[in-house]
Amino acid sequence: VQLQASGGGLVQAGGSLRLSCAASGRTFSRYTVAWFRQGPGKEREFVAALRGNGGYTYYADSVKGRFTISRDNPRNTVALQMNSLKPEDTAVYYCAASQTIILSAIATASQYGYWGQGTLVTVSS
Repeated sequence: VQLQASGGGLVQAGGSLRLSCAASGRTFSRYTVAWFRQGPGKEREFVAALRGNGGYTYYADSVKGRFTISRDNPRNTVALQMNSLKPEDTAVYYCAASQTIILSAIATASQYGYWGQGTLVTVSS
């Protein structure tokens, strides 16, 4: 599976942005997909995840209620809709995928074997 993230940019606080991750692979719908981010001087952190087939979603507390992860299986894409953006959301955002992952590890970056190249989101105050 190859992943290609896009959609980053500069936005004012309170604004919205939609990230997209395009994937290759015929069985991509079965994969768990996730978004992680890495802010300046920070470690990579979990943002949101979506289980394959079942549709279960999971969000970091910091984005719950503001971000929505979704997928379009026929188009092999995963989106992250980000609303009410804050300056602390500034980061490089990465999409990731895993063919087999247990629920308890869904927020653990090391459990994902496939990564996109990252797209920069900058939120100005």
